[in-house]
Amino acid sequence: MDLPSLPIALAALAIGYLFGSIPFGLLLTKAAGLGDVRSIGSGNIGATNVLRTGRKDIAAATLLLDALKATAAVLLLSALSPEAGALAGFGAFIGHIFPVWLKFKGGKGVATFLGCLFGFAWPAGLAFMAIWLATAYLSKYSSLSALVASALSPVILWLMGLPAHALLLAVMAAILWGKHKENIARLRAGTEGKIGQKG
Repeated sequence: MDLPSLPIALAALAIGYLFGSIPFGLLLTKAAGLGDVRSIGSGNIGATNVLRTGRKDIAAATLLLDALKATAAVLLLSALSPEAGALAGFGAFIGHIFPVWLKFKGGKGVATFLGCLFGFAWPAGLAFMAIWLATAYLSKYSSLSALVASALSPVILWLMGLPAHALLLAVMAAILWGKHKENIARLRAGTEGKIGQKG
């Protein structure tokens, strides 16, 4: 892997960060007259918390846009080089989790992680979705599904012959797991809410 020059690398990271820092969950819920999504549930701006407003359409739009902003960043900077595209994806992931506009309190990064995957190699993105769905079907835990899929995704990229992208994605997966530490604690305690569970 030939690393881009420092100016291009920094530009890719910065552009990716700006893409990723767009808080679609917050913007969409406010536009729909649902108030500030940070004041309900987990206080997160991601699709899972947006779903707690009762608006499945807004949650789905949040999920899609949070993924696409990362895919767009990757594809845009990939015009310079695959490596610049990869760095842009990483920047988008970090921007979503730590957006400067929201005092660095963003989402947990699952949708943006998936968006990066589709930008890196779309078959890997489909594999993530398949793993997520299979785990969700067997366990009924959304968080566990995301954790399993994210952990296996770097392996998939490695097997596809993209070792540099796999290494970068492994770093992203570690950050994603860190953002899910409370979910992991609840999973271990048996108190994590299941998909479709109310209350």
